[in-house]
Amino acid sequence: MPDFFRAARPLTFAALLCALGAAPVSAESAGAYLAARAAADAQDYRAAARYYDRLLAGTPGDITLQESALLAHVILGEYDAAIKLAAGMDPSAEGSQIAALVQLAEAAQRSDFAAGLALLAQEGDAPAVADPGALFSGLYKAWALAGEGQMSEATRAFDDLAQTKGLGGFAAYHKALALAMVGDYEGADQILSGPAKETVRAARRAVLAHVQILSQLERDGDALALLDEVFSDALDPQLSAIRAQLEAGEVLPFTLVSSARDGIAEVYFTIASVLASDAPGPYPLVQARLAHYLRPDHDDAALLIASLFEADERYDLAIESYALVAPDSPIFHAAELGRAEAMVRDGRTEAAIEVLEQLSRTHPKIAGVWNALGDTLRREDRFADAVKAYDQAIALAGDPKPADWFVWYARGIAEERSDQWTKAEADFRKALELSPDQPAVLNYLGYSYVEKGENLDEALDMIQRAVVGRPDSGYIVDSLGWALYRLGRYDEAVVQMERAVELEAVDPLVTDHLGDVYWAVGRKREAEFQWRRALSFGPGDDLDMDRVRRKLEVGLDKVLAEEGAPPLQARPAPAPAAAPAEGGADGGN
Repeated sequence: MPDFFRAARPLTFAALLCALGAAPVSAESAGAYLAARAAADAQDYRAAARYYDRLLAGTPGDITLQESALLAHVILGEYDAAIKLAAGMDPSAEGSQIAALVQLAEAAQRSDFAAGLALLAQEGDAPAVADPGALFSGLYKAWALAGEGQMSEATRAFDDLAQTKGLGGFAAYHKALALAMVGDYEGADQILSGPAKETVRAARRAVLAHVQILSQLERDGDALALLDEVFSDALDPQLSAIRAQLEAGEVLPFTLVSSARDGIAEVYFTIASVLASDAPGPYPLVQARLAHYLRPDHDDAALLIASLFEADERYDLAIESYALVAPDSPIFHAAELGRAEAMVRDGRTEAAIEVLEQLSRTHPKIAGVWNALGDTLRREDRFADAVKAYDQAIALAGDPKPADWFVWYARGIAEERSDQWTKAEADFRKALELSPDQPAVLNYLGYSYVEKGENLDEALDMIQRAVVGRPDSGYIVDSLGWALYRLGRYDEAVVQMERAVELEAVDPLVTDHLGDVYWAVGRKREAEFQWRRALSFGPGDDLDMDRVRRKLEVGLDKVLAEEGAPPLQARPAPAPAAAPAEGGADGGN
C-alpha cells in the first residue's frame, strides 16, 4: 500500500550544509552526520538516535534531522523522547508523517479523542497534521468518535471508509470490533460472518475476536466449528486452551478491544501487519511500536516488533522485544521460543539453552518447547541431551502425523551422533514412513549406509531419490557421488562429484571426496590438487585433516591399506533391465 506513507526525507550532506546556513561546518558536526548515516544504514538505531540528537542540538529546527531522530526513537520504543520531539515539530502538511503518527498516538494514550480529531481536522486546503494516509485517518477518526461516545457517527465513519476501493475489509473488521466493544455482539457477528468473512479470516487475531463474540452469544458450537474450520487440528497451546474452555461451557470474555484507545492501538497494529509484508523500510516498526505504546499488553504487536528486528538481523533488539511479553500471557511460550532462537542467531547459544530449559520446566506439556530444546542442544553437539529432549517431544505428540517427520529425523541424527545406530536407523525409517520423499532423510540414511558399507544398493536408490527432490543441493549430490564411489562405479562418481563441487565450491569434505574419486580413476595429480584445496578450506566438521595430509604423503592406496580397508576396485554399472518383448510374454498378437 504505497499511498499509506511518503518516503522519509533522505538526509544528504548538502541538506546538512543548508540547515547549518552561514555557520561554518565543524568537523564534529560533519563527523556526527557521517556516523548517523552509517548507523542508520546498519540499522543501529541506538547509535543513530545518539548522533541525530547531537546534530539537533546545533540545528534544533531542521525537520530532516528531527524526522530522522524521531524515527530512531520510535523504533527503539523510547516514547518519552519521541513525544517530546514530535511536539516541537511542524504539524503542517509539509511536516513529518511520523510526527503526525506520534502526536495522534499520544492524544489517544491520554484518551483525548477530541484532540486527535482536531489534529485530523481539515482547515481550508491543508490538514492540521501531515496526511497519515486514507486507511489510518479513516479508522482513527471512527475510533476517536467512538471514544467521544458518538457511536452513530463512528459507524457512519467506518461505512464511509468502506466505500474506498481496497479498504472495505479493514473498515468492516474495525466496525465489528467497535460494535463488540459496546456489547452489540449480534451486529459484530453479522459483519464477521458476512461478505468480509474471507478477508477477516486471513488474520488469526480476527478469528479469535469472532470466536469470543460467538461465545458471548452463547454459540459455543459455532465457535468450536470456526476454530476447526480455520485451524483444523493444528492447535497451538493458546488455541487448545480456548477450545477446552468452550467445550467446558465457559463464556469467553471479549478482550480484543475494551476501549477506544485499544481500538486505535488495533489500527496501528493492523497497518503494521499489512506493511510488514507489503512495504520495505522502517514503517512497519513505527506502527507496531505505537500500537504497543498505546497498549503494553498487545503481545501480538510485541511479537511483530521482534520478528521485524529479526528480519533486519538486529537480534539484540529482537531479544528485548520478545521479553515484552509477560509470563502470564497465553502466548508467553511463543515469545520465549522466539527469544531463544534470536539468541542462537546472535551467538548466545548457552543463554538460549537456559531459556529453553526454564521454559521446559514452566511449560512441560508443550511438545514444541522440547523440540526447540532438542534442536538447540543438537546444534551444540550435545547429542545425548538432545535425544532426551526429543524423547519428551515425541511422547507429547501422541499419534504421529506426516508433519511430525522432522522430530523423528532430528532424534535420529542425535542418536547416530551419540553412537546409538540401531535406534537412529529406526527413527530414520519412521521419518520416511511418515513422509516417504523427504530428501534430507533419504540423504542422511543413505549416506550413513554408504559410510558403514551396508545396504549399498538401497542407499544408492535413497540418495538418487533425494537428488530428484533437491537437485541443487551440493551435499546431496556429493552423497550420490560418494555412494557411486563406494560401489566402485568411479567414472559415474566423477560426474556427480564435479557437480557437487560446483554447488559447494569451498566445502572441505566435498572437495576431499572429489580428490578421492579423481585418484580412483587415475587422475592423481588432480586428486592431490583437490586434497590441498580441502586442507585450505578446512577444518570441516567431518573432515579428518591428518588423513588428508597422509594421502598427500603416500597416496590413497597406501592409506586404505594402512586402515585395513579393501583396495580400490572398479566395478561396472549394472546392466539395465531388458525391455519385455513386443506383443507380450508369448510374442503373439
